[in-house]
Amino acid sequence: MAVLPVAPVARLIRMAGAKRVSEDASIELAAILENYGIEIAKEAIDWANHAKRKTVRAEDIREAAKRVRPVKQGE
Repeated sequence: MAVLPVAPVARLIRMAGAKRVSEDASIELAAILENYGIEIAKEAIDWANHAKRKTVRAEDIREAAKRVRPVKQGE
């Protein structure tokens, strides 16, 4: 189930310099971004739990983003 809307993802691709964006490209990037976001969120939850907090804070997300690397498709 997709969480990220396709139109804003297409805008991101255009902001990166594309003149035209296929719907398939937007859907694929949305799926990749969702998976990457979930991995960052899981790591951030671990950081918050380690600090004995239930609330995930911005600093947890920043630290998690430093540690989680994007997964290459097919891995």
